[in-house]
Amino acid sequence: MTSKLPRPISASQSMCPSADLSHTFEMRFTSTPRGARLARRLAAHRLDTWGIPYGTGPHDGIVLVLGELTANAVRHGHVAGRDFHLLLSVLALARAIRIEVTDTRTERTPPDPEALSAPGSEDTGGRGLLLVAALATRWGWHPRPGGPGKTVWAECVFATPT
Repeated sequence: MTSKLPRPISASQSMCPSADLSHTFEMRFTSTPRGARLARRLAAHRLDTWGIPYGTGPHDGIVLVLGELTANAVRHGHVAGRDFHLLLSVLALARAIRIEVTDTRTERTPPDPEALSAPGSEDTGGRGLLLVAALATRWGWHPRPGGPGKTVWAECVFATPT
């Protein structure tokens, strides 16, 4: 088995997707840590092919946000026998990437962005959405349309609008 290493970054490498900015990627993943890891890796590769190269600030920030949302779907949104759904899309006018992670657990919802508070010094969790709030341009959640669960979304700018 061979694995493709990320290509080196050059100063001349463009950090914007091709002229066709209608890119989307979506897939269902098992609601396990392995599923979250696979989602993160496939999305990282997809961002690179869209022109947001490995090792750049925008790429790393988007992947970190995506990793946190998929990990939360597994940890807080897991329902036995149900997958989580990832949708990654380019928002052409905003020069941003929208990440949507949908799970099927209805009763555990994240706080609204305005109600997000820092955990106490003794708390062992509760920092993930603070990372999302710090790295994403905006984020939020809504009930899953057409079924039980919720969708947590975030938008991350990858380039200055032209």
